[in-house]
Amino acid sequence: MKTKYSMVREYIEQKIMDGTYKPNKKIDSESELMKHFGVSRHTVRLAIGDLATEGWLYREQGSGTFCADRSTIKEEAIRNDVKKIAIITTYISDYIFPSIIRGAEARLSEEGYQVSIFSTNNSYEKEKEILEKILVQHFDGIIVEPTKSAYASPNIIYYLELERLGIPYIMINAYYDTLEPIHLTVDDEKGGFLQAEYLIQHGHNHIAGFYKTDDMQGAKRLKGFLQAHRHYNKQVNPTHIITYDTEEKDTKPLNELVRILKETPSSVTAIACYNDELAMELLNVIRNEKLNIPEDISIIGFDNSFFADISEVKLTSVQHPKSKMGKEAANKIMELIQSKKTGKQVKKDSENNAFKFEPILEIRDSVQNIEKHLSNKQVDA
Repeated sequence: MKTKYSMVREYIEQKIMDGTYKPNKKIDSESELMKHFGVSRHTVRLAIGDLATEGWLYREQGSGTFCADRSTIKEEAIRNDVKKIAIITTYISDYIFPSIIRGAEARLSEEGYQVSIFSTNNSYEKEKEILEKILVQHFDGIIVEPTKSAYASPNIIYYLELERLGIPYIMINAYYDTLEPIHLTVDDEKGGFLQAEYLIQHGHNHIAGFYKTDDMQGAKRLKGFLQAHRHYNKQVNPTHIITYDTEEKDTKPLNELVRILKETPSSVTAIACYNDELAMELLNVIRNEKLNIPEDISIIGFDNSFFADISEVKLTSVQHPKSKMGKEAANKIMELIQSKKTGKQVKKDSENNAFKFEPILEIRDSVQNIEKHLSNKQVDA
């Protein structure tokens, strides 16, 4: 539940961004805000004070509180010839994100840009805080991985404000469909298809799928997984499709795999994973159940991360372009910045703004060919 402070603050922010409060014009008085929200003067002053500190508002003694003109920040940055780009990702130091960030940062640094890096931890509230900071500073452009991209974001208004201010942004890994932004992604649907297809072609008819579906990537990978089963006329056991969200990622998949493995031993012969990070967690569960990979159960990952090579069983996984995606994102945002400087309009539509990397399966040792395995057992017998 939102606090009274948050309600007042968000109300003022929204009035600034939708143009109700205009630059250098007075906003509602403290008394009016107190009456509107039924809150104390202290709460109103706290919200106004914080927004003034962050550059959204300014006060004049004896006159009231005014909406700041944020374009002056932009003009000052231009005069000082400061070139700044923000990179927002769900995580910074974990998993594949350092490679993506390094790819973008290296390319941007070559062209003299200062790069500021932010992490949302896949939290809408954190994304909102970051966008608020960005909107009161001057950035030439923004590269952003959206938060919980499978859902309608409560932060759309901040992206619309970026557009109103003429600050170009692009999205990576996923995108908010409502905005139809320029975006760079892996073809996650095809990648999910490749995962399931490879398992099916290796004789697996009982496959469990584990996918994080609050992100667009997971939803599309699950869609591809199901498409492959339909294509090869294979049935899917609904109880073996495990979906989870960010808050559940450390518990639900592990608990569900324990449940599945305690069923009839041969009920599942293979597992398709949302990503390699999850695959490593599930590998630990499988070992705890005294099962071997791939002899007892096969497993396949996604992203071809460093995890794919560090375990004792090398993981078959779908490739993610990582640093290449970061570099291409940097090129694209610089192209947009240059187009803005020259007055060239960039057409925004879902077809022309989509840049997809083709998924490729990296074959290693974590998937067994069941039919070949059975033939060898029969020969040995």
